[in-house]
Amino acid sequence: MTSCECLVLEKLEDNGEAAARERGRVAQGGVGGSGSYAGEWRSRSEAMFPIYVMGSSQASTAAASQDIVDSAEDPIWEAVKSEANSETEKEPILSSFLYASVLSHDCLERALSFVLANKLEDPTFLATQLIDIFNDVMMNNKDIRRSIRLDAQAFKDRDPACSQYSWALLYLKGYHSLQSYRIAHVLWNQGRKVLALALQSRISEVFAVDIHPAARIGEGILLDHGTGLVIGETAVVGNWVSLMQGVTLGGTGKEHGDRHPKIGPGALLGAGATILGNINIGEGAMIAAGSLVLKDVPPHRLGDKL
Repeated sequence: MTSCECLVLEKLEDNGEAAARERGRVAQGGVGGSGSYAGEWRSRSEAMFPIYVMGSSQASTAAASQDIVDSAEDPIWEAVKSEANSETEKEPILSSFLYASVLSHDCLERALSFVLANKLEDPTFLATQLIDIFNDVMMNNKDIRRSIRLDAQAFKDRDPACSQYSWALLYLKGYHSLQSYRIAHVLWNQGRKVLALALQSRISEVFAVDIHPAARIGEGILLDHGTGLVIGETAVVGNWVSLMQGVTLGGTGKEHGDRHPKIGPGALLGAGATILGNINIGEGAMIAAGSLVLKDVPPHRLGDKL
């Protein structure tokens, strides 16, 4: 078994030029308030939702997130192994589980394949078959390899209940359903649509999360709890978005084609929020729990029953 190449996460430094552009956009009324208010909001949101990207180029978020650095080190995987070793000492009854799920593997991708396959298997979807499929997708797709780490970082940073990287990998079904969707999305784009739909069905049964494999979801995503989450076929979710349980990104039933919401980077969608139709939720917007949203929400605004 060959070791997989590892990826390094680097925290994005604040970029003065980008900040200046943001201040200029805010001054032009981008958030519907004064520049000082918008600056305070932005500072609070960055504190709540730290942004991490892959790569060595930090000229801009877009450029940095496209640049993947191959390295002999993988800090998240090293942290997962260290945490598993520590938990083995604390709870010897879990030693076999932790060895099989983490310590017997040589990289995060293979450990994740093992965990997901054993959760999604059924009498006709064998774990050994799923492991082969998952490994083939993840080991040959650098976008997924980057995303699984950015998502793990998002859970660690933004979910107070997730104090260790290994907890996301082993126990949190929001993380499991998100990574399973990512695999189904690759299969869909490869033309293996029947397999992708079969996987979607199984994800829905096991995790109570229903994400169409054609939906497009960015990186650094937090699915907190995940239960009851529904994301439709033409939905788009930007980077660093947080979605609580029971969120629906659906259609109105009156449209065909591109009919689902578009969620801007850094948005927060509260528990039970229902967002319907081909509408835009702006960058950094916050949608209150239980909201029904039927029209666009501007960037950095609080959306309620709209």
